[in-house]
Amino acid sequence: MSEAVAKGETALLRLARDKFVAAYGRNPVAAAGAPGRVNLIGEHVDYCEGYVLPVALPFLTVVVGAYNYTDECKVLSVLANGEEVTATFPATTASALKPGEPAWANYVKGVVANFPDKVRGFDVVIVSDVPMGSGVSSSASLEVAFFTFLEALTGTRVEPVKKAELCQKAEHEFPGMPCGIMDQFIVTMGKRDHALLIDCRSLESTHIPMDSNEAVILVVNSNVKHQLTGSEYPQRRAQCQEAAKKLKLPSLRSANVDDLKELRLLNCDELVCKRAIHVVEEIARTVEVAELLPQKAFTEVGQRFYQSHESLSKLMEVSCPELDQLVSIMKTSPGVYGARMTGGGFGGCAIALVKKEYVEDVKRHVQSQYNGKPVFFVCQPSDGARILKLN
Repeated sequence: MSEAVAKGETALLRLARDKFVAAYGRNPVAAAGAPGRVNLIGEHVDYCEGYVLPVALPFLTVVVGAYNYTDECKVLSVLANGEEVTATFPATTASALKPGEPAWANYVKGVVANFPDKVRGFDVVIVSDVPMGSGVSSSASLEVAFFTFLEALTGTRVEPVKKAELCQKAEHEFPGMPCGIMDQFIVTMGKRDHALLIDCRSLESTHIPMDSNEAVILVVNSNVKHQLTGSEYPQRRAQCQEAAKKLKLPSLRSANVDDLKELRLLNCDELVCKRAIHVVEEIARTVEVAELLPQKAFTEVGQRFYQSHESLSKLMEVSCPELDQLVSIMKTSPGVYGARMTGGGFGGCAIALVKKEYVEDVKRHVQSQYNGKPVFFVCQPSDGARILKLN
């Protein structure tokens, strides 16, 4: 049975420091880390100004570095398989940055370009155990870790909401992904043993206590990522914007059930109507789950997980056969309160709310029934981005 285990902050920091010394022949002077995330509920609504309820994961991206007193920034990234990739680009004190090759470096360059101060040349090492391509936001983890590293290096501190917004802007401008605010927000502001209810309109947030003594979040990576054209995510965002425009609303956050009937009367495109129904109902489910979790009303939370998955599969059409199968399997497993796909979709992970004593049984059941090769991890809600001490 394949299980993803977080290496821990201490081990990742040691690895990053050793790699830095080997690559650059001196010690790093600044370090920072930021986690991955998993969304409990509130999928494909952050770009509609809805509510989302993510948690930060124990998996971490760590960045260490130092000024190199040149006009160049040098980045060495160590991948999970041990492979090393490098990128070099101008310091922003020397020239303006533009997106380019290698593509992965755009996540770093976007953050440097959007940092409030001009940044002098530096040498950096990045290490991470955040699973890539599995819908737990390795990209936001990298962006926020790098931004926090720049805070440590330059001494310039940025208020957390502003930091999340600048990292989101970086992802829009450099990799060119029109993501909502959720990923950068939770990665910046996660808190141990809590989920974070984020209002994506006002950017206000509330930490929601999660008692992990009775029920835990089991994350199951489907280990599939369907090849997409790249248009699927922007297309759904555009369809939601079209629905809001038809209703003369700033976003679907302002819509209600009567507005959904109005869309039908306006002869709105069928796909646009389906997307709007998902968003309006998913926002309501998310608020309900945030109220139910502290009450330990796990059965009611689980029901909303199943409703969310059905909606993402049938109305938003972002699931896939593998995710549907995982949810179906877990629905028949004793001890499972509810399950759903999480993340952008078309592969990646499913999550389940499980009675703690049944976790191993559920894993075995999935392992025996699922057509693919699942990877499991129990989600311990963790702290968000932080500057790390180099001892």
